[in-house]
Amino acid sequence: MPGATLPAVTHYQRPPTTKEDLVWADLPIIDFSKVGTPEGRAELVPQVRDAMRTHGFLIVINHGWTQAQNNRIFDVADVPFTQVSEDEKKRFQTKTQATGTPEGYKLRRSWTVNNGVRDELEYYTFFGQSDHPEALQPFLPEYHEFARHNHYNVLYPVLRLLATGMELPEETFVDIHDFDETAVKYEEEVKADNVWLKGHTDIGTITVLWSQPISALQIMSPDGKWRWVRHIENALVVNIGDAMEMLTGGFYKATIHRVVQPPKDQRGFTRLGAFYFAMCNDDVKLVPFTDSPALQREGVVRKVEDRDAPTMRDWRKARSAAYGVSETKRKDDVVEEQIINGVVVKHYN
Repeated sequence: MPGATLPAVTHYQRPPTTKEDLVWADLPIIDFSKVGTPEGRAELVPQVRDAMRTHGFLIVINHGWTQAQNNRIFDVADVPFTQVSEDEKKRFQTKTQATGTPEGYKLRRSWTVNNGVRDELEYYTFFGQSDHPEALQPFLPEYHEFARHNHYNVLYPVLRLLATGMELPEETFVDIHDFDETAVKYEEEVKADNVWLKGHTDIGTITVLWSQPISALQIMSPDGKWRWVRHIENALVVNIGDAMEMLTGGFYKATIHRVVQPPKDQRGFTRLGAFYFAMCNDDVKLVPFTDSPALQREGVVRKVEDRDAPTMRDWRKARSAAYGVSETKRKDDVVEEQIINGVVVKHYN
């Protein structure tokens, strides 16, 4: 928190970046120092529009927080995993499968990755709950400040640029994204099978990943090939989720991505992540904004008929409850499918 006296915390030592020659995704880099002026936003609109139509991913730089603040984020992000006992983690274990809400700990080996192999992903999610482990209590103001920065200084500018790119009023998407309809997640992964998290799209509208040095995230490029996402210091990796694809009638694309085992020179390290998952308000029905002139020209692509479209609440709960634990039907050697709320959900394994 800028200007505040911060509680002491063990410094998280970041691992070195890989020196291996990987095939990197060529993601557009968006300079947010320009969002403060009409001229700057006008310059960014086509960049963001084209990035989210072509890749579904982009990189944000100059988002308003310094490298020192970034370092502090990861210091406090490490606390839920290194300063909380296993017994206390179990007391705060998420009940996502029962409730469809993600708050608390998702513990390791609670999902199936492939052929009976269990995952090695652990995460802690803030989703509006008031009770947290004791070790997290001193840092709650910082966790909440992190959420506010993501929401107002990253998400809202992205939403405005996306709306303008569709020739909609600038506040169209902002108006359906209240601050309390979001999730902050910190996660830690250790070595598992080759694929840590099978290819998927995100549930919500926009995901913000704070770039970190371990190379593990890959996206499916427009040519159908997997490419790595390169780490950039104090940058943000921003991507479209299913809900935004539905709201925009396919104008913006939710891109398949996965988490794989890092390159050999990074396999001795744990991957620590900090995320902000944005969702529109629970009562919003996920139907296209068909009054968009740009969408009218391009044509609407629906995942489900408007009369059958779920609300954000229904979609979030169904997707959250099903992930990693419900049956999928294998379509071929790569693709597995589920039907959730009438929508075909694909996983690339």
